Amino acid sequence: MERGELDSLVEEKLRYTIDYAVKHSPFYRRWFERNGVSPSSIRSHEDLLELPLVSGDLIRKNQPPKTDDFQFMSADWNDIYTIHETSGTSGVPKSFFLTWQDWLRYAEKYGRSFRSQGFGPGDRMVMCASYGMNVGANTMTLSARDVGMSVIPEGKCTFPTRIFETYQPTGIVASVFKLLRLARRLKSEGIDPKETSINKLVVGGESFAKQSRSYLEEVWGCPAYNTYGSTEGTMCGECVEQNGLHVPEDLVHLDVYDPYRKEFLEDGECGRIVLTTLLSPGEKCGSLLINYDTEDTTVVHSRDKCACGRTHMRIYTPEREAESLWVSGSPFNRVDVEQGVFQRENMDHLTGEYEAFLDKNSGGKAVLKVNLECLDKNKCDRDIIQENFLKGFLNPYTGTLNLYEEGGLDVDINFAGMGELEILKLKGRPKRVVDRRKT
Repeated sequence: MERGELDSLVEEKLRYTIDYAVKHSPFYRRWFERNGVSPSSIRSHEDLLELPLVSGDLIRKNQPPKTDDFQFMSADWNDIYTIHETSGTSGVPKSFFLTWQDWLRYAEKYGRSFRSQGFGPGDRMVMCASYGMNVGANTMTLSARDVGMSVIPEGKCTFPTRIFETYQPTGIVASVFKLLRLARRLKSEGIDPKETSINKLVVGGESFAKQSRSYLEEVWGCPAYNTYGSTEGTMCGECVEQNGLHVPEDLVHLDVYDPYRKEFLEDGECGRIVLTTLLSPGEKCGSLLINYDTEDTTVVHSRDKCACGRTHMRIYTPEREAESLWVSGSPFNRVDVEQGVFQRENMDHLTGEYEAFLDKNSGGKAVLKVNLECLDKNKCDRDIIQENFLKGFLNPYTGTLNLYEEGGLDVDINFAGMGELEILKLKGRPKRVVDRRKT
């Protein structure tokens, strides 16, 4: 769809969405009144820039146990198909309600990503995302219906390797680390991942460094595509060009906001992703969101037509702001740490598994302690690995390079044998980079 036609469609949907919010969302009905906003004045997506933001904490304060009912719920119980929760890593999980039409919209977003990555009839995808209260695996599975491919719903990446020989899958959805562990398990059984039927990988659930993608593609001998999704409904994905994630602009509106300057940003500037649900006239939505602050950061890469032919705008890989740490005014993210870990020269010695802790020494100076899992810790070239890590991690743009050179930050590299890292002994998906300065 051409840009002008797309913008007109977005504005038509926005007007219906605002009207729907007034009629069906207890929270937004009061929100408009409280902020002195006339819903009828919101006619274009530029009008959203004048409205305040809605935070995840605000959602928690408008649901049990804080309130008697769910103020963000925007459909009758008779229309609610499923109930979902976020992971709750930052407090009480946020509740989200999906109608069947929400499921179809979520599946449409994932389906577009899969199609743009080359999936279609005849493909068989192993789904290693968790089924349950999280929405991703469920709606990705539904999307296969429209893409025309089959799904092998394993849920975990610990499935028996006979699956490769029995069903000849052509793709896998999993995280970087799950895919690397699976590759090591295949090799231990005498199977080269490159020689399997897999010809595409889809990485979901977490941001990653370009270095880790490059290594993953080398190990499996095929492209690895990035996707970004959330229970709130942000499903974006790379196409075969691997040049930014396409945003399904006709299904969800995305702006970028700077919480420190308290203003929306121009394309090319880094800030938080702000979402607004977009509904077609007549549709229903279980948990409508307007100007929702995801607390994930990105940059709008381009609104020009992509080489793949798609016109929807592209964003750079989002990063979780909760995974960013600050030292003396200089930030770094878990992805920055992974840039150091996955330097190619290191990967002849390392598995890629790591854990990092930001601490203070006896003099109060910040110290980043990084533990790296080695293929053989007695044969690791420790000096070379440390040199490569610093080359990848220290960045003049974030300020960590200057901080390190001026003595404000130390980096302590430690080496562990296979299975010795603390993080591998914890259940769930624990943080890989932890701030221990306050404890």
